[in-house]
Amino acid sequence: MILPAGEPVELSPARVLLRFGLRTAILVLFATFGSIGFGRSLAALLWMTVILCAVLATLRRERVFTASLNHWDEMVGYLSLYCGVMALNQLSES
Repeated sequence: MILPAGEPVELSPARVLLRFGLRTAILVLFATFGSIGFGRSLAALLWMTVILCAVLATLRRERVFTASLNHWDEMVGYLSLYCGVMALNQLSES
């Protein structure tokens, strides 16, 4: 479902940060019950969320470098969390 070609609806930064926090809390909750371990489960879920944010931003036709927060900014946040989790996973394995 592609939205009309008009301007995308901009949410307030507080709402985007709340969405980011709630989504992260849900990911941590699901990773807690993962059968492959918390770190690996969280990394997999974060990677899927990075892809989800990129798809949503593309479908909503959001611009990449804007003054307001959008799905692209969330994607960068989840990507940084993913990199941090993967680094911690590497440290804990060695």
